[in-house]
Formats: sequence, structure tokens, C-alpha cells
Amino acid sequence: MSNQEEQNQNINSKDFLIGSLIGGIVGASVALLFAPKSGKELRDDLNQGAEYVRDRATEWKDVAYEKGNEWKDYAADTSSQVTQNVSEKSQQLGSKVKDTTETIQQKVKEFSNKEEQDPEEAAQEVAQAIEDAAEELENKQDQTSS
Repeated sequence: MSNQEEQNQNINSKDFLIGSLIGGIVGASVALLFAPKSGKELRDDLNQGAEYVRDRATEWKDVAYEKGNEWKDYAADTSSQVTQNVSEKSQQLGSKVKDTTETIQQKVKEFSNKEEQDPEEAAQEVAQAIEDAAEELENKQDQTSS
């Protein structure tokens, strides 16, 4: 079940419970008002009903507070994990870029140290070295993505 569907289900459940509670209160009040009881009995029943509703509201408040704390802790843990993953991946990518740069620089030095080489041939070799390094970087990225 996706996160959005779960949230919609939680909202629907909450709305149902609130509607049931309100409906119960209204129904009980109407029943008490139309019941053939004396004024004292009716007041006692109304006070008892109000006390019951107050107790239930306190229970719901406590449950809502606990659930809110659970979701807060879950969000903090998830955020921490995502931050750590992003940090690790960026360090890995930075390391790969540094290694590739060093490889290219080393190959350029090797080619520039060859005195007898034709400039056009040297340019082709440098271009080939850059392509090889780029391919190697792509392969490393594919390996870490897996």
C-alpha cells in the first residue's frame, strides 16, 4: 500500500470515528430529551453522558498524541537515513571523478613525454584516453547504482 493510500485510509478512519462519536452524542441527547423521565433523572443522565464523552475525548487525545510522536520519530529516522545515503553517494562520486581525472592527467603526461610521436597521433591517443576514462567512470557508476 503506498504512503498516499495509507494516509487517505487513516483520514477516512478518523472521519468515520468522529462522525460516529458525534452521531452517538446527538442520538443519546435526543433519546434523553424525549424519554419520559423527571427533571432530576434527566439532568443526572445528561451529566453522566457528558462525563462519558469527556472521558472518551481524553482517551482520543492521548492516542492522537502517541501516534503523533511515533510519526515524528519515524520521519526523523527516515530523514537521517536519506541524508546519510546521499552523503555516501556524493563522496563515492567525488572519489571516482578524482580517480578519473588523475588517470587522464597521467596518460597526458605519458603522451607528452614521448618526443618522437607525431602531434596528430598524440592528440588521437589523448582523445582515446579520455574516452576510456569516461567509459570507466560510467562502468563504476553503473556498479554502484546496482
